[in-house]
Amino acid sequence: MRFFTQTVLLVALGATVLPATNGFAADTPKTQTDSPAKEDFNLPPLPAEAKVTQTTVVDGRTLKYTVRIGALPVRDAKGKTTGEVAYTAYTMDGGDRPVTFALNGGPGASSVYLNLGAIGPKKVKFGVEGDSPSADPTLHDNPDTWLAFTDLVFIDPIGTGYSRALVDDAQATKDFYSTDIDIEYLSRIMVDWLVKNGRMNSAKYYVGESYGGFRGPHITEYMQTRLGVAMSGVILVSPYLDPSAWSNDTVSPLPWMTTLPSIAAAHLERQGKLSAETMAPVIAYTRGEYATTLLKGRSDPAATAAMIVKVTELTGLDPLFVKRSGGRIETQAYLREIYRAEGKLGSRYDSNVTAWDPFPNAPRQQAGDPILNGIIAPTTTAMVNFVTQTVGWKVDGRYNALSYEVGRLWHQDDDAEEGSVNQLRKAVANDPRLRVLIAHGWDDLSCPFMVSVLAVDQMPAMGDPSRVEVKNYPGGHMFYSRPDSSARLLKDVKALYEAR
Repeated sequence: MRFFTQTVLLVALGATVLPATNGFAADTPKTQTDSPAKEDFNLPPLPAEAKVTQTTVVDGRTLKYTVRIGALPVRDAKGKTTGEVAYTAYTMDGGDRPVTFALNGGPGASSVYLNLGAIGPKKVKFGVEGDSPSADPTLHDNPDTWLAFTDLVFIDPIGTGYSRALVDDAQATKDFYSTDIDIEYLSRIMVDWLVKNGRMNSAKYYVGESYGGFRGPHITEYMQTRLGVAMSGVILVSPYLDPSAWSNDTVSPLPWMTTLPSIAAAHLERQGKLSAETMAPVIAYTRGEYATTLLKGRSDPAATAAMIVKVTELTGLDPLFVKRSGGRIETQAYLREIYRAEGKLGSRYDSNVTAWDPFPNAPRQQAGDPILNGIIAPTTTAMVNFVTQTVGWKVDGRYNALSYEVGRLWHQDDDAEEGSVNQLRKAVANDPRLRVLIAHGWDDLSCPFMVSVLAVDQMPAMGDPSRVEVKNYPGGHMFYSRPDSSARLLKDVKALYEAR
């Protein structure tokens, strides 16, 4: 999950809001705080690790595993504990199994979405059309868990889940809430978990969703070159790789090139025609005639007129709306316009997931995102019950599935606008055996697949070009909420692990 502000990075929920093409920020109240009060810093440490044995059934095979929930300290240069990072680990006996570390995004999102929504052994339903936040949050076996071939360690950054800073907001901002320090302390936490559990010799993998995808190349390269720990593979789910793709939307065609294919994919899906084959000509048009026409501007009226006709055909939008937009379809305007006749809104995380618009006559959208509004309750309820009742980790504190306060405090470092593509190139160059899978939903307008396609196509092959692949699936930002897409992702991920 991802939510960013416009200030120098792509972060969550601050005073400045990112354009609606980029994340959760537009939906966020600016006055809410959920950081611990100062007196909370005197609380005793988080509880000692708790564990329980469970089973899950995958393809008719019963997997017996151990769940461990605990916390690891973050210490400053003088050895003072400044924060505690909670983790949820699923491990199985037998053999030297790989270890996969999982992080979600935000910044400000806990790892619950990958854990209980995508790859953990248990799953709660959320994120698809018709889901209700008050639906039964009971966990059930996940047929697409990765546990069959790797142990899983889900990490909640400081300020998310039950993880917490033990310093005041000003110091926490310095210690935890910036791009560089975020990469550094999370990398050290991963190494600390490996050392604590005697797993340094295990093959190591990383999976990150959204801003977790931004973190992935940075963490991989930092661990390779600074901590002496190498990843065998990296999976980036709906990653936010390149913030520059959204910059300079007055002249550059890139911002419009990145979103048009996802809008066209949603239109094809509504017609029952979405596939890699039907998307191929859309992508070809986008990186060819569409891009050159945008660059020509008013110098070629005939080309512009033809583009308006083509964009109307691709998107299913009203021709007058497309004409007035100049063929440049702004995400949030599209999400209102395409469902205006029904009195609904589409989600930027999957534009074919809708909700009623409570203010349909307002000049701008005044309601939150349909998916974002619906996922907090089921994921929070399911995770709190799992931690405190099933595993018995008796923690005293609030669980933050999505922390607005982290976004308010977040600040970016000078190199943040470079994104993660440079680190991805370096990490792949450093290790000729490293493999990377970049996975996107066709319909995602929060982190459009076209950004990754363009970025990877510009990378040197560095031997075997298949070491870095982009795969697309029906659905949006959380495409894994759709059973068919989840099964396809599992197949592609297993192939990456087996390639070692």
